Amino acid sequence: MSSHHIVRDDQEPALIIANGAECSKELLGQILEWSPFIIVLDSAMERVIELGIKVDVLLGDFDRGFDPTYYKEQQYPLEIVHTPDQEKTDLEKAFDYLIEKGHKAVNVIWATGKRSDHTLTNITNIVRYKNQLKIVIIDDHSKIYLLPQKFEKWYTKDSIISLIPIGKVEGITAKNLFYPLQNDELTLGYRTGSSNHVIEDGLVTISHQKGDLLLIEAFD
Repeated sequence: MSSHHIVRDDQEPALIIANGAECSKELLGQILEWSPFIIVLDSAMERVIELGIKVDVLLGDFDRGFDPTYYKEQQYPLEIVHTPDQEKTDLEKAFDYLIEKGHKAVNVIWATGKRSDHTLTNITNIVRYKNQLKIVIIDDHSKIYLLPQKFEKWYTKDSIISLIPIGKVEGITAKNLFYPLQNDELTLGYRTGSSNHVIEDGLVTISHQKGDLLLIEAFD
């Protein structure tokens, strides 16, 4: 489909292609244009090759007879990173690799859909990297990322925004949302801020005092 767009070092996030449901070719093309560095998890490599994407790093535990050297000639120069540790998912190991190499931000695609257990794990595990790597998970329907304690962004009227706590989040205050929050508490499994929406064009401000809070921007 595409080789990488040429950008200045550290200007744009890296890209990880996981092994969930594929996004549309339109979204994939848009993301590839601004991705200077691409990691593919081993279980997705064959699908990526079929799309003609140039890959920088092939990473995984290479189980079930997977032969990474098969792709070396097709993707030269390709770095092969064997990560046999079974205590972490391949996606987590890709995050570790990027942190070790000095990257500060990454977009992740193909990380949702297909299997609910993988989707839930991929989304919630970004919490442990909050102080090391800015992670954004993107699919055709949403953009998911962890909020800092103080957040401000411009949205158009009726944009759908969900606030999902990882565990318990305390002291949440949000402005310019239809369902207001004022020093509120959200707890996963009991009360979340799902399917809220923006009242009017302008800034949405969200703050919280304690805990880990995900923001999900819905596209549809």
